[in-house]
Amino acid sequence: MKDLQQAADNYLCPTYARYPLAVKSALGCTLYDLDGKEYLDLLSGISVCNLGHSHPEVVSAIASQAGKLIHVSNLFYQEEQVDLAKKLINTCSMNKVFFCNSGAEANEGAIKLTRRYMRKVLQQDRFEIITLSGSFHGRTLATLTATGQDKIKDGFDPLPPGFKIVPHNDAHALEQAVNEHTAAIMLEIIQGEGGIRIIDARYMEKVVQLCARHDLLLIVDEIQTGMGRTGMFWAHQHYQLNPDIITSAKALANGLPMGAVLCTDKTARAFDQGSHGTTFGGSPLACAAALKVLEIMEREGTVYRADRLGREFMAIMEGIRLNHPEKIKEVRGKGLMLGIELSFPGKNIWQALLNKGFVLNLTQETVLRLLPPLIISMEDINRFCVCLDSLLNDSTLCRN
Repeated sequence: MKDLQQAADNYLCPTYARYPLAVKSALGCTLYDLDGKEYLDLLSGISVCNLGHSHPEVVSAIASQAGKLIHVSNLFYQEEQVDLAKKLINTCSMNKVFFCNSGAEANEGAIKLTRRYMRKVLQQDRFEIITLSGSFHGRTLATLTATGQDKIKDGFDPLPPGFKIVPHNDAHALEQAVNEHTAAIMLEIIQGEGGIRIIDARYMEKVVQLCARHDLLLIVDEIQTGMGRTGMFWAHQHYQLNPDIITSAKALANGLPMGAVLCTDKTARAFDQGSHGTTFGGSPLACAAALKVLEIMEREGTVYRADRLGREFMAIMEGIRLNHPEKIKEVRGKGLMLGIELSFPGKNIWQALLNKGFVLNLTQETVLRLLPPLIISMEDINRFCVCLDSLLNDSTLCRN
């Protein structure tokens, strides 16, 4: 491990605060380190491996496609792309799909589509996009500017114009931010990096009203919340919304790099030949993996399972919160996207959980973020809950 850490320090840009863990292999919900120690994965590669690691059917689909066609470019028609687009459109109220390689690319595509729709379709000088504090939309220059967290913008000035950030769940501030240049409102139904913060239903009603009144586009960033994570296929379906644009990535191909911009026929008019593109987006390999993911999810009722397990998980965690009211402020989330907000910095608890064999995330310094594979068993959930309950009894781990 020390040799690997040293090599990483020597050869890799120091852009990540890496965990003190090297993963050699993984299967299902279990990670294995260099010494063969097992860890329960409660992070899924940050909401990526929804079907777990090395799912045999996904592995087989990738291997089969790799032997047939890996890449040919978007200059050609591809069966895999069309088949995947059909399946994705059947999960929501969208009509068209643009495939790309990541969540940042998907959100960048949504931003470009919005601006071009205003310029070319409506022929109006509207370009500003309103986003929310605590949001995370990516690390390209445009998407980090759209992100409502100053820490990821440090040193990247000058940032591109055209973005306005307002307080999360503050309807008055949102309304005041709309002006003659406003083109869209872009938001996450549940903020992941922001600490599992959920959009209030009344606030969402205000968003819809503002979009209708001012002819704004509604962009829902489903990079982390989509693909069944919250107990609905898309998180916006909890609110019965009909957005203009949805962005997807992370779990789409269960680990292969893939993203997508889904949009209505109305907004799709803004993209014409040559207006946007990508070399690797929608490759036959990634599409084959995503097609298999959707097939498995439909056959096994993965979305409904995530909803059921999420409710049980939440109920257990609420009981633990009641056992430790001075240590847990709140437990929140939907489906298998949970946040446990502690009343003290959570690094010691996070480290102790890792030492006990549980891999999860700590965000905003006090929120334990749980994004387990959607195939996780209730037995494994219970194991984690028992361990956390026990660790919270140790006062040395719960200091401010």
